Amino acid sequence: MPEPLTLTVSLRGTREVGNNYQLFRLTGLLDAFSEATFRKAISQCIDEGPTNIILDLSKIDFVDSSGLGALVQLVKKAENAEGTLQIVSNPRVTQTVKLVRLEKFLSLQSSLDAALENIKPT
Repeated sequence: MPEPLTLTVSLRGTREVGNNYQLFRLTGLLDAFSEATFRKAISQCIDEGPTNIILDLSKIDFVDSSGLGALVQLVKKAENAEGTLQIVSNPRVTQTVKLVRLEKFLSLQSSLDAALENIKPT
């Protein structure tokens, strides 16, 4: 059962915890206004575990440089915790990520199924 995340007016989401992963489904804007709250909430969830993270950004309308910075920090945090962070993307998010050449580092996936297939087994 998805649990709602309290983020910002412009960024909303839910969190689902599976066997060895956490899935976050987000909608709205990942920008300078929402970045700090987003980063803090996901970071705390990584600390709680499991450390394999899937961010479903397929319904995100906009990502700016602050949002990209938060994603980079969260990838590093997940990796330091011996987990992974993958992003289910949409064309708008993918275009923004490709502009700064982070598509491989941010592990963009075309679907939730593709992301689930890449989860490290426990």
